[in-house]
Amino acid sequence: MENDQVNEHVSKKIRKERKLQEKLEAKKSEVRNRRTKKLIQSMARIIFGSAIIAGIAWLVVSQPKTPDSEVISRNGLHWHPKIEIYVKGEKQEIPPNIGIGAVHQPIHTHEDATEGVVHLELEGIVRKSDITVGQFFKSWGKDMRAFGTNIKMTVNGQENVELENYEMQDEDLIELRYE
Repeated sequence: MENDQVNEHVSKKIRKERKLQEKLEAKKSEVRNRRTKKLIQSMARIIFGSAIIAGIAWLVVSQPKTPDSEVISRNGLHWHPKIEIYVKGEKQEIPPNIGIGAVHQPIHTHEDATEGVVHLELEGIVRKSDITVGQFFKSWGKDMRAFGTNIKMTVNGQENVELENYEMQDEDLIELRYE
């Protein structure tokens, strides 16, 4: 009988140790699972961040290079040409705040638009195509031919046939006459 009690006592002790061992194993497993999850999350962040950086680098590298002959300035510019529009001899007012709103356009007008002043305020690389009369009309949201199709343009008193392709210069006086 004594032997039975010893066996029972040993069995209880073994069972207790096994339960304790199982709990320890469960905790170890839980810790491993958390570490694995954190490692996977960290790797996912690194891969995602690397993909974004690679994408930006690819965009920068894949941009077509602007030939130097097309660049007007590499450091931006701030010019003020004037545009006057006449329809059948009657001067049209250019409204203020063209190109000003939620997004400030590089070609815009202010209160001095009634005098025909157009503001060219561009940053960084400025290309010839950025400062055309056509870009002004695009900022205005109008087609250049909205006033008529028979157009005569003068720049600083000289006839010019470039129309929307004319690259505006600082202090230009551009007259558009629609008949």
